Amino acid sequence: MIRRYTNPEMGRLWSDQRRYETWLAVETAAAEAMAAAGLVPAEAARAIRERGGFDIARIEEIEQTTQHDVIAFTTAVAERVGPEARWLHFGLTSSDVIDTAQAIQMRESCDLILTDLEQLAAAIRVRALEHRRTPMIGRTHGVHAEPMTFGLKLALWYAEVQRDLDRMRRARAVVSVGQISGAVGTFAHLDPSIEAEVCRRLDLQPAPVSSQVIQRDRHAELLAALAITGSSLEKFALEIRGLQKTEIGEVEEPFGRGQKGSSAMPHKRNPIGCEQITGLARLLRANAHAALENNALWHERDISHSSVERVILPDSFIVLDHMLRRFTRIVRDLVVYPERMRENLARSRGVVFSGTVLLELARRGVSREQAYLWVQRNAMRSFAEAADFKALLLADPDVRGVLSAGDLERAFDLDDQLRHVDVIFDRVFGPVPVEPAPAV
Repeated sequence: MIRRYTNPEMGRLWSDQRRYETWLAVETAAAEAMAAAGLVPAEAARAIRERGGFDIARIEEIEQTTQHDVIAFTTAVAERVGPEARWLHFGLTSSDVIDTAQAIQMRESCDLILTDLEQLAAAIRVRALEHRRTPMIGRTHGVHAEPMTFGLKLALWYAEVQRDLDRMRRARAVVSVGQISGAVGTFAHLDPSIEAEVCRRLDLQPAPVSSQVIQRDRHAELLAALAITGSSLEKFALEIRGLQKTEIGEVEEPFGRGQKGSSAMPHKRNPIGCEQITGLARLLRANAHAALENNALWHERDISHSSVERVILPDSFIVLDHMLRRFTRIVRDLVVYPERMRENLARSRGVVFSGTVLLELARRGVSREQAYLWVQRNAMRSFAEAADFKALLLADPDVRGVLSAGDLERAFDLDDQLRHVDVIFDRVFGPVPVEPAPAV
């Protein structure tokens, strides 16, 4: 299921092949930076660039003996480079290579997530504008509250996705740092200028200070941004699931031709995509928690974070990429039932306009407490007797002593309730053309 919606490029970024490619890119940049500074022979740097390569099977074979992945890697590369390989990994420690290379992988993965988010935002915008004036009931505590539009619900999602984009851009910048600072971050064997040049070649910023590793609060911020984005998708998906309940039936996740909902009940059309997104968001939060745990390491470094990151980094990016792509498809093909929304809006027999009636009474001199009692007693009768709320108000002598039939009619005007929708849309999307509002 995940393969169907995941960009193969995201999987490639976290493959063994790409990991070793980025390691080799760091080693090559380091050799060339040192050659430019006169620390290693120019022909050695040239040999590393031209002949440097690797075979994953050979790396794994060597690692069976060394039990050290970077040494296995440099040994395999050295076999191809030849005698000049004595300058490979010169003055570096393993984390200089691993952490700097991992920054490249994270940056590239952030770029894919940012593209996914932009595509989701575009899909939500289209549907929000489509349903800008599609009236529905707003719910608080799961109970009918006041009228709104389905477009407003989608505008809320769009604004949140914009914040997710901002968080991801910040996290991308935070993790796009490299280091070539040595075993405890003191530059004992290489000048800081080498680090600066390596990072320049790799389009990274040098970490201002490091220990043996780039500090893991950066990674924790990234994983938190991924998890928050996942929680946004969970929130949107949960709303679709709620609105797809048979008793509500206002929207429906797309259900393809030939799709089956249940092995036992042929009538079933379940929101399985939204349910999957809800579940995967939990995984992202768990991974973010692990990233927070990774921040605390003994002294200048231990490797307790390393094994965790080999799981949580690729998994979080691949999972969120899948979630974003799948939910974008759900939004694009979401089935909306405006007539059902109108039916549900009318189900409460007008009591959702009680707040307006309350304000109209107060506006004409009735104390808020007294007005509340008059309006509430009619609302409770409407519930108890399945009676029309407006009709009850028209028959109430206290209310009619203050409000005319025309006043009450205006208090139940749906157009008036939704008169500021366009202002909200302009605030969220900027000025957009407004089509004539349908009769309501």
